[in-house]
Amino acid sequence: MDAERGSGGHAGVSNAALFGALALGVAAIGAAAIFIRLAEADALAIAAYRMVVGAGAVGVFALITARRQFAAVRREDAPWLLLAGAFLAAHFAAWIASLQLTSLANSVFLVTTTPVFAALGSHFAMRDRVGALMAFAVALSVAGGLVLATGEAGGAGHLGGDALAAVGAVAMGGNLLVGRKVRRRVPFLPYVTIIYAIAAVLLCAAALGSGARMTGLPTDAYLWIALAGLIPQAVGHSTLNWALAHAPATTVAMSTRGEPIIATLLAIPVLGEVPPWTILPGGALLFAGVALAVRSEMQARA
Repeated sequence: MDAERGSGGHAGVSNAALFGALALGVAAIGAAAIFIRLAEADALAIAAYRMVVGAGAVGVFALITARRQFAAVRREDAPWLLLAGAFLAAHFAAWIASLQLTSLANSVFLVTTTPVFAALGSHFAMRDRVGALMAFAVALSVAGGLVLATGEAGGAGHLGGDALAAVGAVAMGGNLLVGRKVRRRVPFLPYVTIIYAIAAVLLCAAALGSGARMTGLPTDAYLWIALAGLIPQAVGHSTLNWALAHAPATTVAMSTRGEPIIATLLAIPVLGEVPPWTILPGGALLFAGVALAVRSEMQARA
């Protein structure tokens, strides 16, 4: 973990390991929307339980394998960790609510516009410059998402859900930017354990305060929520957080642009939601954008 605490964050990690981790993370989070839809519970209850499961799984693993690394967390890191956890809580609260108000395709596309906000924030608030190739990759990927969205455009009743998904994208952009700053000096497992715990506490408080039904849910609902906490959260988001020590926030955010395709394809057999023809041109543009983003990062790391 010492390499992760270096100022550059790139030492000791190969391109293959970095992009393999990004691929694993995206594959894991791609199932999140499916699990959430299948849970059929209050949005805040799903968000809260998901974070509790994710925080518990990662926390146990961290205490067993990396307990000494918690000593590296300094007092001055506390405000940043709290902010990262708050952004994470806001992301899940907004996005999971959006899944209950708009189509899965619209929700997942809009919430994965995070690269736009991460790029803007990275350019104006941090020292990660967004080069021409990365800017073109973001534009190409967003264009692909827009093509996808035209085939699933909802009516006026879906506008609230679409807006919540966009809020989720902004919040995740904030989480990645703060994480990029903190992960350069805070080891991976202490970082994710702490921010997951903060997000879990905030979401539980929000769920209880809103009167969301937390008990007496069907057994299947608890099962799907647990899977959402273990696979997309403990595996997917944790892997992406690990990558923040080795790649700019824009690149990590850009990798998540594969999520809409994965979620949309999984929705066909699992939920019976058949995507429109726009999945083909939109998906091609999206993956072209991801490929260019990966190429841009490899050039920067060369």
